[in-house]
Amino acid sequence: MTSPIEIVRHPRARRLRLSVDPATGAIRLVMPPRYAERRALAWAQEQQSWIAEQRGRLPQPRPFVDGARVPLGDDEVTIVWRQDAPRLPKREAATLVCGGPPERIAARIEAWLKRTALAALTADTLRFAKRAGVAVDGVAIGDPRARWGSCSSRGNIRYSWRLILAPVFVQEATVAHEVAHRVHMNHAPAFHALVAELLGTDPGPAYRWLRDNGAALHWFGRAS
Repeated sequence: MTSPIEIVRHPRARRLRLSVDPATGAIRLVMPPRYAERRALAWAQEQQSWIAEQRGRLPQPRPFVDGARVPLGDDEVTIVWRQDAPRLPKREAATLVCGGPPERIAARIEAWLKRTALAALTADTLRFAKRAGVAVDGVAIGDPRARWGSCSSRGNIRYSWRLILAPVFVQEATVAHEVAHRVHMNHAPAFHALVAELLGTDPGPAYRWLRDNGAALHWFGRAS
């Protein structure tokens, strides 16, 4: 097989299960604890046509290059490289202008997006925390594959920086969700009711948007 396979032995697995991660394209093979690895890999080899079909449905890479269009909340900006522009990207209306060595465009644009995400998500977090009457010890960003936000029992909230690429209503619903965990560290009915109360509307559409479009956000900035 041309692509490596991540093998996971799951204690409750009763059969082989093959999947392709929509956020990364990684191939994962889940197998029962005592299943022979060689036999499992041989079975996976036979599924190459299925794997190719699944990977063919994945979003296309969206590298941060000159001329690329990038969603930014409810807007969209076009990356513009100019030799005489400062290295630090600067938003000018519907463009994101940067200079410096062309081969470093992607790194500078990603760093700018991360700073922008942290500022926006921090402001939203403090706003919703005030509304909920709770304290938040800190806000940080990362690039997780499995979740868009997390809240620790100590009040530290962490988000995926890629939320800045999603519509504002999605960002706000995610923030309200994590802030609500400062009151309810579970997903009981009272928790969901608080999310809706903080948000002032049903968060369902935002959750559905992430379910349907979230994987594509992980392909921005990827060259191949």
